[in-house]
Amino acid sequence: MSESDFNFQRSSGVLLHPTSLPGSDGIGDLGSSAFHFVDWLHQHGQSLWQILPLGPTSFGDSPYQTLSAFAGNPLLISLDKLEEDGWLLREDLASRPNFDEQRVDFGPVITWKFSILQRAWSVFREQATAAHWDQFKAFRQKNAYWLDDFALFMALKEEAGGKAWCDWDSRLVSRQEDALQDARQRLELSISSFAFVQWLFSEQWQNVKNYASTKGVRLVGDVPIFVAYDSSDVWANPQYFQLDDDGRPTHVAGVPPDYFSETGQLWGNPLYNWPALKADGYTWWIDRLRSGLEMVDLIRIDHFRGFAGYWEVPATEDTAINGQWKPGPGADFFKALQGVFGEKLPLIAEDLGVITTDVVKLRDAFELPGMKILQFAWSGPDNLFLPHEHVTNCVVYSGTHDNDPTLGWWQHLADAATKDMVQEYTGCAVDEPHWTLIRLGMMSCAHTFIATMQDVLGLGREARMNLPGEGTGNWNWRMPASALADPAGQRLGRLTWLYRRRPDQILSLPKDPEFSGADGLK
Repeated sequence: MSESDFNFQRSSGVLLHPTSLPGSDGIGDLGSSAFHFVDWLHQHGQSLWQILPLGPTSFGDSPYQTLSAFAGNPLLISLDKLEEDGWLLREDLASRPNFDEQRVDFGPVITWKFSILQRAWSVFREQATAAHWDQFKAFRQKNAYWLDDFALFMALKEEAGGKAWCDWDSRLVSRQEDALQDARQRLELSISSFAFVQWLFSEQWQNVKNYASTKGVRLVGDVPIFVAYDSSDVWANPQYFQLDDDGRPTHVAGVPPDYFSETGQLWGNPLYNWPALKADGYTWWIDRLRSGLEMVDLIRIDHFRGFAGYWEVPATEDTAINGQWKPGPGADFFKALQGVFGEKLPLIAEDLGVITTDVVKLRDAFELPGMKILQFAWSGPDNLFLPHEHVTNCVVYSGTHDNDPTLGWWQHLADAATKDMVQEYTGCAVDEPHWTLIRLGMMSCAHTFIATMQDVLGLGREARMNLPGEGTGNWNWRMPASALADPAGQRLGRLTWLYRRRPDQILSLPKDPEFSGADGLK
């Protein structure tokens, strides 16, 4: 991608992770509901679909702690599409459990989908034509730079009963070539099965992405700055992380104590060996972003401040108190990215939390849009998240996946002073706080506004996606099947037209008040 390939324009969209789509296999997938959602976005003037990270999840089911920074989540593969493609028979799906339509129950879903994906692999081996095998082999060759290690990692993990890689045979932990070669031969069929599943994911995802493109909908992805320790990334590239001779982290990531936590937050992710990454021209990171930009059009970088400076905590600590700030790669890293992706980087900087001057300077030096969260805007008239403080080069959100939906925030978290200020600021009584924030975001001068689907539908705390610090019960919200027929879509479309964020309004405002593209106009 070059500079001329990407530009921000006045637009709006919706944040909805694919796992939250309706569907019959206990979790949203890349089948018909994904295409229907794209149609819904297009119909109501939305040109952006933002998602969470797409990687294969592990313990805790968090998309921010995945087994690979490159691979796709097998749980998103549509089994109905596999039947259409001939890799499953109707009778293979006859034993489909009666899943909860409101929540993802990850345990049963994982058991069901993984067993059926193995069935698809068996059918493929038995029935695939030479052309199919050529397509599969071409995928493996193109993605060998990450797929070979990932598929081997997963096969070894399966053989070890799910143990973390640091608890495998010491020869595999240290990646001795004779042990790796023996494993490749011993586990050849298992390795190929994991590669096959990644091929299925890639094919289905690209079909969704291509369809979205035909509808004028761009996909916004999400890349966490850190990766999980128990991942193929760390196992295959130990030189890029702060590990000891046994492959254990010497220091881990977190954030220091602040107003919200006396002990800070100890995330536990291994920290990067930035000098080693720099010496290799940041190749691993460039590959990671290039791979991501094959899947989406624009990437939000989570915890952007870590590129300016990060909180380093000894791995032996139980809290984040005894850490220290260390300089990140800074401008040198982003200059390297510009050399590959062009002067105008297709990135959004997640610059939330306590942000220092050096972070702001780094963000602005590369003209990266930051984030403004309207739920955080009500401490006073000098709050930079208030619409009158917005700049054009930013992305405004009603809330995020880590917040209560706006209705839940209003009902349970917003105090009387906050409510009074919202009403004084808007100059009217607030009966529907979610629509109040959506309207404020739409009218902002910011080039981009994103609403959560929960806010569009007016859902409360029951629809929260994630509660940080809680190890269970997250990431499981599912959108009702009836949601896309809800009148809220037309209301969203009307505001999109009113504040000139529709794709067909980019060049000029429609002069005719009866403009046919204005959702809801009569």
